[in-house]
Amino acid sequence: MKNRTIPAFIHVLLIFSALFHSHSTSVSAQEVEDEKEISYSEESGKGPSQWGNIKKEWSDCKTGKIQSPIDILSRKAKVIKNPGRLEMLYKPTELIVKNRGHDISLQIHWLKSAGSIKINGTEYFLQQAHWHSPSEHAIDGRRYALEVHLVHQAKDPKVKHNLAVVGLLYKYGKPDAFLSKLLGNISATNGQIHEKPLGFVDPTHIDIRMGGKAYYRYIGSLTVPPCTEGVIWSVQKQVKQVSKEQVHAIRVLVHDKAEENARPVQPLNQREVELYSLI
Repeated sequence: MKNRTIPAFIHVLLIFSALFHSHSTSVSAQEVEDEKEISYSEESGKGPSQWGNIKKEWSDCKTGKIQSPIDILSRKAKVIKNPGRLEMLYKPTELIVKNRGHDISLQIHWLKSAGSIKINGTEYFLQQAHWHSPSEHAIDGRRYALEVHLVHQAKDPKVKHNLAVVGLLYKYGKPDAFLSKLLGNISATNGQIHEKPLGFVDPTHIDIRMGGKAYYRYIGSLTVPPCTEGVIWSVQKQVKQVSKEQVHAIRVLVHDKAEENARPVQPLNQREVELYSLI
């Protein structure tokens, strides 16, 4: 980051992480954990366009045909009327804070379950939540100030689509209450600290309207290596608000020297995007 003063309470990138005890392979284990392996800066030689060349098992990042994020064109989305609300059954869960280096992530503590969502009869359990700035998904060509991803995983590894991610977009405006509390609870630390208990956090406080009346649905991928495909994406149509100061605070946490931590939008490649609407 260039010419930025780091507030005392956020000297390092903090990720709220833990493993869900009932999964043999968690989402956090699938996603890249070593911050030195990737970057969002193309000048580093490890930027998004190079991810697929760094490791053989990351080849989907380069050759995959259903990658995320995408630019969602609202006028072309297939409208699905009265599909049922995106039901989220979350509950307060103990979290720890972890330094991963390229984003901020909330992950449930291994001793507890943070709840789940249901899609087409399959239950997907919440694994973590993390923020990207600017937003990774675009709506009609516009990328927003921030995006949070709530990552879920099915217990049955044989399910066709084993991962489901809910995306919420933020535009500049009033401070977000959840982020205000979150940043306020992060005390002064130093670059040597990698994990720290945060206490109990209710995932529903990220947004009490998460069970939204309208959301876009498509099949894509993880947006970081290994860029695993077959992920069910549900991107909320309603856009939240966040202050410029909060976005700045989140970006200061990321010590990867990149000005953003958002992957460029990927080709749609004939995929259909559906708009699930109760309105």
